[in-house]
Amino acid sequence: MNKSNGFNIILLFWIVATVQLVSILLNFKAGIQFSKPLLLPILLLPVIINPSVHATRKKIIILALLFSWVGDIFLMFPANGYFIPGLVSFLLAHIFYIIYFFCIKPKSTPLPKQSPVIITAILAYAAILLFILFPHLGVLKIPVLLYTLVICSMLLAAIYFSAFTRQGAGRLFIMGALFFVCSDSLLAINKFYQPFTGAAFTIMLTYCIAQFLIVKAYMVNDIRSKLIT
Repeated sequence: MNKSNGFNIILLFWIVATVQLVSILLNFKAGIQFSKPLLLPILLLPVIINPSVHATRKKIIILALLFSWVGDIFLMFPANGYFIPGLVSFLLAHIFYIIYFFCIKPKSTPLPKQSPVIITAILAYAAILLFILFPHLGVLKIPVLLYTLVICSMLLAAIYFSAFTRQGAGRLFIMGALFFVCSDSLLAINKFYQPFTGAAFTIMLTYCIAQFLIVKAYMVNDIRSKLIT
């Protein structure tokens, strides 16, 4: 696949994402249900069909995206009891993202030192979010606690292992992880603490940006022919 086709995939993804976002704004349920299941399969296309410099990392990123896609499907029907399966699906997706970041580092290379301020800030954010949510979680206290720890670990992993990426991919991974934390935090606040105007739109916008940036970073870091620029 050439660079032009890569651009077409980007364009297609953001067209479908726009349909999703506009449908949310207009409360057009058919548009939401049509476009949401298409988002991750489109992002998977360049990952699947292009040769990677590391076959194992390719399989891991595919699994992360597949579990994200399954989570998307489940969370389309939370009222039918699919919220927990959706949560578990995204939990697994984040775990695979963490595994991917670990696989970037050469085995013999020590971890780089990170600023204690960054680590403390992420841990403090997780603690504050959980402090806000806990009184409202009921039987979901443990699942949400586990999920929060994993998503923040994913962000920390992106920061730690960004030093081993190439051509700016590390910055994209960090930005993608940050947007993921933002999206999941907004979802949790809206669902468990206080619903707010524009929640669905903001959650989906930050989610689309997060997944796009992570895939873009993967393409820069692992694909021989760079398609997403």
